[in-house]
Amino acid sequence: MTINVSELYGKKIITNTGSILGDVKEVVLDLEEGKVAHLLLTKMEQMAKSANVRDQLAKNRILYERVTNVDETIIVKSK
Repeated sequence: MTINVSELYGKKIITNTGSILGDVKEVVLDLEEGKVAHLLLTKMEQMAKSANVRDQLAKNRILYERVTNVDETIIVKSK
């Protein structure tokens, strides 16, 4: 399946058990692999203002490999 990256922005992310995680604010690409690496629930510029960017990134990052379906919402596997 092919989808434009721009179509991911603003979509709700929900786990396969029904928990709402948030909306896609940023999409991180792996240019070497040519694929989406992460979906972020917070904009990078907001995380950069935080004292601990790594903690913010860990809390607000969804690995794209967890995505099982993209439609009106994005469904991801629960951790």
